[in-house]
Amino acid sequence: MHASTPPNTFWPTALRTVVAWALALLLFFPLGWLFLTAFKTELQAIAVPPLFWFEPTLHNFAEVQSRSDYLLYARNSLIASVASTVLGLAIAAPAAYSMAFFKTRATRDILMWMLSTKMMPAVGALVPIYVLAQTAGMLDTLPALIIVFTLSNLPIMVWMLYTNYKEIPAEILEAARMDGANLWTEFREVVLPLSVGGLASCGLLCLVLSWNEAFWALNLTSAKAGTLATLIASYSSPEGLFWAKLSAASLMAIAPIVVFGWFSQKQLVQGLTFGAVK
Repeated sequence: MHASTPPNTFWPTALRTVVAWALALLLFFPLGWLFLTAFKTELQAIAVPPLFWFEPTLHNFAEVQSRSDYLLYARNSLIASVASTVLGLAIAAPAAYSMAFFKTRATRDILMWMLSTKMMPAVGALVPIYVLAQTAGMLDTLPALIIVFTLSNLPIMVWMLYTNYKEIPAEILEAARMDGANLWTEFREVVLPLSVGGLASCGLLCLVLSWNEAFWALNLTSAKAGTLATLIASYSSPEGLFWAKLSAASLMAIAPIVVFGWFSQKQLVQGLTFGAVK
């Protein structure tokens, strides 16, 4: 005999299924509509009522590359994201190590202060950072973008790695010290190997955040060091929005990070839930 759903649980299960599908369609509809619009002509993109059946075209993608040099913006996004993530990990890893295993009275206050900086609107720091970049001759350069991305993600990195390090048993570190390991040896030979998963999750999350960062890219860069966010913004004009080309540019901008995020979703979820379950 085949097992069947008990009558008293059928309707709650069906209701949950319907609600889950409805929420999924609601969340993914903008992305699906963006995908469809990218393959339309400009007239088809603004047609009323909207067209669901049409002859797809690749003209918009060719236009984006020929008009705006997509590969240049993609390269800038890749360099800024990877470099800021690597630099952030190089700073956050030892900082979190010292806070996790060598606590002082100020440790908690420092952690809370770092977290509080993420609550400040980015526009509040725009003018001083813009003036500093202008004075240093670093406007529209990748180094300026890398520094800002690093500082922006550093509080998240320190908190994630701090929580991850707290999961390491103190007895392992004590054993290493009894064997004569100094701080550098302990950090390199014991802590880092035991926290590879946390480092990977933290790096993946901050890579995604840097790739998607638009505010600083739009205000500190233009043609030379602009990221894909700058490319997308360039498709708005006083005459209006070119919806088909804007959709094609947006699809080309998000496609790499969506694919990357899909294959690394397990690590991203792990990084976001460090310390959430005891």
